[in-house]
Amino acid sequence: MKTINGQTLKEMLLSGSNNLYNHYPEIDALNVFPVPDGDTGMNMNLTCTSGAKEIQNRSDLSISEIAKAFSRGLLMGARGNSGVITSQIFRGFAQGLEGLSEANAVAFANAFENGVTVAYKAVMRPVEGTILTVIRESATHLHEVVQKDWTILKCMDELIKEANASLQRTPELLPVLKEVGVVDSGGAGLIKILDGMKLGLEGHFVERNQATAMEKENPLMAAGALMEDEEFGYCTEFIMSLGPDSVKKAFNEKRFTSVLASRGNSIVVVHDEDIVKVHIHTLTPGTVLNYAQQFGEFLKLKIENMTEQHHALETGQPVEVHEDLVQEPEQKPRSKYAIIAVSSGDGISNFFNEIGVSEIVKGGQTMNPSAEDFVSAIKAANADTVYILPNNSNILMAASQACDIMSEEDVEAYVIPSKTILQGITAAIMFDPDATNEENFRTMKAALKNVKSGEVTFAIRDTEINGLSIKKDDYIGICEKQIVVNGLDKIEIALNLIEKMVDESKSIITILLGADVDNETAEILSKHISERYPDFDLDMREGGQPVYSFLIGVE
Repeated sequence: MKTINGQTLKEMLLSGSNNLYNHYPEIDALNVFPVPDGDTGMNMNLTCTSGAKEIQNRSDLSISEIAKAFSRGLLMGARGNSGVITSQIFRGFAQGLEGLSEANAVAFANAFENGVTVAYKAVMRPVEGTILTVIRESATHLHEVVQKDWTILKCMDELIKEANASLQRTPELLPVLKEVGVVDSGGAGLIKILDGMKLGLEGHFVERNQATAMEKENPLMAAGALMEDEEFGYCTEFIMSLGPDSVKKAFNEKRFTSVLASRGNSIVVVHDEDIVKVHIHTLTPGTVLNYAQQFGEFLKLKIENMTEQHHALETGQPVEVHEDLVQEPEQKPRSKYAIIAVSSGDGISNFFNEIGVSEIVKGGQTMNPSAEDFVSAIKAANADTVYILPNNSNILMAASQACDIMSEEDVEAYVIPSKTILQGITAAIMFDPDATNEENFRTMKAALKNVKSGEVTFAIRDTEINGLSIKKDDYIGICEKQIVVNGLDKIEIALNLIEKMVDESKSIITILLGADVDNETAEILSKHISERYPDFDLDMREGGQPVYSFLIGVE
């Protein structure tokens, strides 16, 4: 096949997205740090899923239209640096095919070369040994060797061959990869996309393996606990709108029904396009609803206590039945300013609200929000000027991409490049409603330098890094994105980490307690800090964040 049209490209892109989906846990496992939040694979998967949704029902024969639609979906669903870079690669790819109904080998190669140009422009300080290197070296190689009479399949062969060779060279370009003994995760994810595209081109379309991710993430399915036959319980009915795929799991009716069967009986599931209607008798309606909400949002809910109904029939007493309809929140009145912050815990969200943040975007290190999440928050804020606090280095690009998307709207959006929650808190406090837009931007950005940030979490594997021998389940202390201490006691690790963070210029210690920290642990840590640093002001409060026991700021 020496030329391809839009429908062939559609099959290739869908197959590539599915192949990444089937392998994204492997990509996550390539995380350099041995922490339980490796999310490169997940970010790229959700980004590509958003692109796939845009084209899956399109019948365009024009290769330009399909490439453009896929790019648009990626743009809105982009998460994390790897997801944003992936979206930019295919944005350039689409631009390279603009106006074409079909593409031959030369046009196909030129499109990938243009993808490299656009991706590099999107990154302020490109780092070699990453996904950028893999796409640059493979696309450049293809561009140099391609011939007019080549088939598209031969193009894919050359592209993938060089991409794999480039991936194996990434540890030589990025020392931390070599130290830990892994290749770049973003580059590995890109190759999974390319492999799937080739398989789709060959007629071996890659279907999604639902068990890959769903069983990994859903302990309810793994448990397989069966509900004992009961005469009564709760009659639970709901209507749910599926998706969006950028934030919700893919829906598979057969598996969905199977899981519900493990939690109840009298099950009826009706699936019509993006709407699912469910009826089930269950002893645990909350568990059923929590599971279902992974795939969409409720439009209507009704739960009736059948035990009480039975009792009412026996006694003649009426039973009240309540129906809850989910309604869209009313638009906020237009305001002059608004601050948007990313938060990973209820306590952190409350803290942000206390200091003037008006919109919270849920997410963080364990789940990076998409560009579309930020676009939605900007619209919800309904302000002339918006300041965004990403609070994570892996979220900065998605926030910036959202600002680009909103550039034609009647709103001026600024990204304050906060890389930690503590930086975000400090920046938000510095906001002055009487200052100009630029003055606030400069002041809030400058405040980031006043905070030194640290985290305490646990290791998920053995590794050697930064001269430390880390064992699985060790607690590790991270300061400014470097692991500096490890051990078996989380309080000791927190204290050792703080010791490395404080200096004579600092006077305030702020600690946000994770979801795993109980009151006794918090009191012991507070006592030790007060004894060791009597001249410091200590602000310790509930953060509720997952994965990280302590988020620590010293300023």
